[in-house]
Amino acid sequence: MNILQLNFEKGWRGGERQTLYCMRAFRAAGHQVELLCRAGGPLEARAGEEAFTAHGVRNVPGQLGFLARAGRSYDIIHAQTANTVTWAVLTKGLHRRPVVFSRRTSFMVEPNEEWKTGAKWRRVDGFVAISEMAAAEPRRLGIEPVIIRSAVEPHDIDHANVERLADELGLRGKKVLATSAALIRDKDPLTLVRAVGELARTRSDFVFVHFGAGGDREAEARAEVQALGLQQVYLFAGFRKGIEDFYSIFDVFVMSSQEEALGSSVLDAFLQHVPVVSTDAGGLKESLADGRGVLCPVGDAHAMAQGMARCLDDAAFRADCTQRAYDYVRTEHDVTEMGRRYLALFDRLLAARRA
Repeated sequence: MNILQLNFEKGWRGGERQTLYCMRAFRAAGHQVELLCRAGGPLEARAGEEAFTAHGVRNVPGQLGFLARAGRSYDIIHAQTANTVTWAVLTKGLHRRPVVFSRRTSFMVEPNEEWKTGAKWRRVDGFVAISEMAAAEPRRLGIEPVIIRSAVEPHDIDHANVERLADELGLRGKKVLATSAALIRDKDPLTLVRAVGELARTRSDFVFVHFGAGGDREAEARAEVQALGLQQVYLFAGFRKGIEDFYSIFDVFVMSSQEEALGSSVLDAFLQHVPVVSTDAGGLKESLADGRGVLCPVGDAHAMAQGMARCLDDAAFRADCTQRAYDYVRTEHDVTEMGRRYLALFDRLLAARRA
């Protein structure tokens, strides 16, 4: 089949990586895959590096025009983001192709938006949620999604990239704790800074590295680091290409989210046997269930500090939880299996059209 992927995000985050994983899996299964994306963005560049056809456009009219003009040449149109599914269903009368939507967020729909969001979602032919938490809102609005969890694949570590980071940030001789998250309200960086501050009052053998940049809480997070005197402990590393390399030197990975549909960055930690301390927000609670990490209440800096200390000091606990997490991620979050589940859904939709 001929599959068009839609993702118009500006940056490179979990959803964009999952889009590329889908494309790889579909191509490996023998299908034609193309991408409609933001011109000049990192997703277009990554797709081009892997010899995918990427149609870069600059704005919403460009998306609408492409779907209206060329959408009919595809068998399936797969929207990977909430904004692109809007344009896919709006042009459905012109392209007349099944639309599949992968919901990667767990946000509640505002009451005054329910009619509009519900109407849009009901025009989707195949509704996918990446976790039970992501499925909650469509279910509340009477739509039953298919659960297809995000994937992660083994990564060949670029040791030179790791060495450059270690030299730049002065990580040698220290335990390395880290997170990968935008500095926005939903990721709650202030609680994370305070948790690191509490841990730093009891020990001086670690540094904390925050990968990610930009957002409505960046200024406050930086100010809190200053106020707590953590300038040498809490390091803002910004956006880094090849972040998957750096998990190889992490001693603990931490997530402080208030909202999270899945938290795909913890899957990289699972795959590289890095213990995870996380809030129990949304899909994170599913990922870390059954002893696969340390779960803390949202906003509880003290519990997070204690969890980080346990992962650093309790070798038996660390070995047990990382093995559980590794076994889980290899079974439930395999790229090939994710692709197989999507393709089975696509086949069902196409068979229904032919019937």
